[in-house]
Amino acid sequence: MALSLKLASKSDAAAIAAIYAPHVLGSATSLEQVAPDADEMGRRIAALQQTHPWLVAESGGTVVGYCYASPHRPRAGYRWCTEVSVYVSPDQHRGRIGRALYTALFEILVLQQYVTAYAGITLPNEASVAFHEAMGFETIGIYQNIGFKLGRWHDVVWYSRPLVAAPMDPEEPIPLRMLREVGALPGYVG
Repeated sequence: MALSLKLASKSDAAAIAAIYAPHVLGSATSLEQVAPDADEMGRRIAALQQTHPWLVAESGGTVVGYCYASPHRPRAGYRWCTEVSVYVSPDQHRGRIGRALYTALFEILVLQQYVTAYAGITLPNEASVAFHEAMGFETIGIYQNIGFKLGRWHDVVWYSRPLVAAPMDPEEPIPLRMLREVGALPGYVG
């Protein structure tokens, strides 16, 4: 079936929560302890999309994956950097859904004038490491023993991917809501 991408909405929250829950409950992929329900996911989507994109991929009218960007750090000097995450339904892995989501996300982040994307991956996670490296991310460091979950300490490897060459006099990042208001988002994310 054809894959379509769109900005996430509250109506996608239950499907997003269902995709995310196994990463919280059965693994250390996410260091959250309690899987957020649909209401919480809806709140997260609404809050984040004031400034950053949250995309879903649909196939046959079913949400099969999602990705989002968020502020990397709260201090003003970090405002040109963003943290990114992608999750795909377990039965849809290796279907190029993650690649399609990240490609669209990066396109929007460039329009917003972000310079660098960062991703943190709880180890071990060979599939996510290989995927991020294939998407142009490079290792920048490892936080050792940073998260405790499922009875053990976990390292998190951090990756960086330039979105554009770092300008000497960067323009301010453009909030997502402003791009939406002027119709500047790519047509395929409607």
